[in-house]
Amino acid sequence: MTSKDATRPDPWSSGQVSDTRPGDSAADPRRWWGLVIIALAQLMVVLDATIVNIALPSAQHDLGMSDGNRQWVITAYTLAFGGLLLLGGRIADLVGRKRTFVIGLVGFAAASALGGAATSQGMLFGARALQGAFAALLAPSALSLLTTTFTNPKERSKAFGIYGALAGSGAAIGFIVGGLLTEYLSWRWCLYVNVPIALIAVFGALALLHDRPGHAGARLDVPGALLGCGGLVAIVYGFSEAQPRGWTDPLVLTLFAVGVALLVTFVWWQARAPMPLLPLHVIKDRNRAGCFLTMGLAVIGLFGLFLFMTYYLQVVLGYSPVKTGLAFLPLTVAIIIGSTQISARLLDHVAPRMLMVPGMVLAAGGMVILTQMTIHSSYATEILPALLLMGLGMGLTFMPVFSTATAGVAPQDSGVTSATVNTSQQVGGSIGTALLNTVATTSSATYIAAHLTDPAKRALVVNEGVVHGYTVAIWWAAGIMLLAGLVAGLMVTTKPPKHGAPTGTPIPESVA
Repeated sequence: MTSKDATRPDPWSSGQVSDTRPGDSAADPRRWWGLVIIALAQLMVVLDATIVNIALPSAQHDLGMSDGNRQWVITAYTLAFGGLLLLGGRIADLVGRKRTFVIGLVGFAAASALGGAATSQGMLFGARALQGAFAALLAPSALSLLTTTFTNPKERSKAFGIYGALAGSGAAIGFIVGGLLTEYLSWRWCLYVNVPIALIAVFGALALLHDRPGHAGARLDVPGALLGCGGLVAIVYGFSEAQPRGWTDPLVLTLFAVGVALLVTFVWWQARAPMPLLPLHVIKDRNRAGCFLTMGLAVIGLFGLFLFMTYYLQVVLGYSPVKTGLAFLPLTVAIIIGSTQISARLLDHVAPRMLMVPGMVLAAGGMVILTQMTIHSSYATEILPALLLMGLGMGLTFMPVFSTATAGVAPQDSGVTSATVNTSQQVGGSIGTALLNTVATTSSATYIAAHLTDPAKRALVVNEGVVHGYTVAIWWAAGIMLLAGLVAGLMVTTKPPKHGAPTGTPIPESVA
């Protein structure tokens, strides 16, 4: 990308270079309270991807869901969320980030209430899809509001440290909250709990957050929206169906082929569209592309961990839902420490890859420890150290990824850039769940077939086979984590931010 490309007239721009100047954030004494609101909304969106996991058996029993259909409680949310994120990001740029943020909160609360009151499986699936659609409005507008609110490098590091901690630990917090609500109230409260949180965030946003108006004269790229969202939905749907059907199923292969074709056509169109949904200079920048790829690969491993450890703790070790949720607490604490106490303090002084590469190595190390687990493993001596390493590694990685990917983006592109970060996270999660689960089940079946020689020991061999499958898949996850570290080391070459330099000012692509 040349500097000429970076400085050419942009039809989304009204001639302004940036909607923030050095010192703008310092002029607003309530900006940290605004961060609380943004963080609250982001936490709600992230934990909702996992909060219903532990509640799923109860919901399945109450609503009469089949084993084949129960996955749609999870898939309907991730499908709508991941597929509509790019559209949600561009809508935030078009109509205004604060307005989109509030609309997303209100819609998310309404969809959560509908899901909590569901009287049939179809009603619950529809409510979860609506949650995902409004989350696709909410997540990119939250991140872009954070980007434009904090432009001072030191403050930006602290703000993104908190944001990265929540993004990385939200899924683990979801397990804890889901276990508590399911065991002591009802699975329905895993959805109802979003309503008061969203209402608090709405009032807080109206009082504390500031944003310039949207681009009234701009038009939405409808062909780009159909091509991009259609391609992402097909890809995410394909990965979700690969889990129950298998990778060679005709429907799965067709979905992948259609998804790839739509995304290739989408890229072709974005180079020609007068007002593109995703301006290609956003993803052509080496550092941002490296961050998007690092995020996707890291989340593949993380979601694999959540999937296997949830079943391992409950089925193999016999933990209750609450005890399972609490078992993830050290991971959450380690992510928060890694993001807020290490990354946030160092990012202003070291290059982002100096945090991201060690972070992925630490996370991979935690995965390798987990490959040694057996049906008799001790949580304190074998599981806990691995979770702590994983948490620190993720905390070191997520915060600089979010900060670097959104730094130097023109204001008219901040929403769609934020959406692209979130998209890489959602697609990575879908791939991780489907890919690693398939590896695990295949390895388990092979192990059981080879070792089941005495029918009297069937239960023991099955348990050993299940754990063997988990460890094989976790080896894959460790390799993917190391690949993420390699990508970060080779592609993310940006230098530490200079003290006092406004990060809200777009950087020419030739410099970045």
